[in-house]
Amino acid sequence: MPDLPRKKVGLISCSGEELPEGTVTRRAVRKVLETLRPDDTVTLCLPLFLAGGEGERAFARYYPTIAVDGCDKRCAAVATEKYSAKPAASIVVTAIAKKTGCSTLGRARTLSEEGRRLAETVAGEIAVETDRLLKRKRGLE
Repeated sequence: MPDLPRKKVGLISCSGEELPEGTVTRRAVRKVLETLRPDDTVTLCLPLFLAGGEGERAFARYYPTIAVDGCDKRCAAVATEKYSAKPAASIVVTAIAKKTGCSTLGRARTLSEEGRRLAETVAGEIAVETDRLLKRKRGLE
């Protein structure tokens, strides 16, 4: 039997570096990549994706991808759908912030304690979606 590559989930996050919501997306994605689901996820670079990076686009075309956006503009989700395929899941930080009552995120370079907690919540949502897409049952570590 051939040794096939393990199925992974791509994570493409907002690149809104001037907004705290963008910082929350990137912090949450790193948490998933490094701690929560390191063996199940890979990151896709949104700027490279937009510039025509065929490796990034091909991955999103053939593997499930989660778009993690800071706001309702949904730049990551829109780009993924335009250049590859509709994201398998889409997470929007402002929607989660509203649902959890988080209102003070801090600044783009320095998140408040509430902003850091929101990043942890978003990371948890990404991990749950990753498990769903890979059809795995597992709790948050």
